[in-house]
Amino acid sequence: MERTLTETDPTQPAPEPPVDAADGTAPEAAGPLAHIAAALRRERQKAGLSLTELARRAGVAKSTLSQLESAAGNPSVETLWALSVALDVPFALLVQPARPQVQLVRAGEGPRFAADRADYLATVLSTCPPNARRDLYLITAEPGPARESDPHMPGVVEHVVLSTGRALVGPSDDPAELAPGDYIAYPGDLPHVFEALDPGTTAVLVSEHT
Repeated sequence: MERTLTETDPTQPAPEPPVDAADGTAPEAAGPLAHIAAALRRERQKAGLSLTELARRAGVAKSTLSQLESAAGNPSVETLWALSVALDVPFALLVQPARPQVQLVRAGEGPRFAADRADYLATVLSTCPPNARRDLYLITAEPGPARESDPHMPGVVEHVVLSTGRALVGPSDDPAELAPGDYIAYPGDLPHVFEALDPGTTAVLVSEHT
């Protein structure tokens, strides 16, 4: 978000864009505004505040806050600062996407969808965020020295599904032991490791760049 942004006219009614059931944002919302909208809703609800009460505490128009929570506003630094103070959260929490955490899905877990005419199940392990690029790799590894990776560029997330064997995978300070069918996602911009524990270990690795 650039500091030259100005607020929308608080006298105008807030639009009612279609909402994505997955995270409550408008489907077309992407980038900084989508993150700000989600962060404002999340922190306001955690604080148990209504739109009216948060707007009053921050000294902003309720219509302006409603627009921001719909990812339709155009906030100034001053408005976001006032909201962060009213919510008692760091300014950065509202404007910077949170660092992705480790996500572990064991084989057989996760939402599954079956085909009508075939013995076929699709399990959702991870959805791709807007404007992201994902590179796909097939990994083969043998027991011995671990593959220790230095941090990649900021914002990289790595996804690994173990195919055969066993392996320790994830952040260097706390990797998880994976068996076939297990899935893990972790920040690739932190030191991470892949250590095969069984001969013939294979995995699919997806590197996600946002």
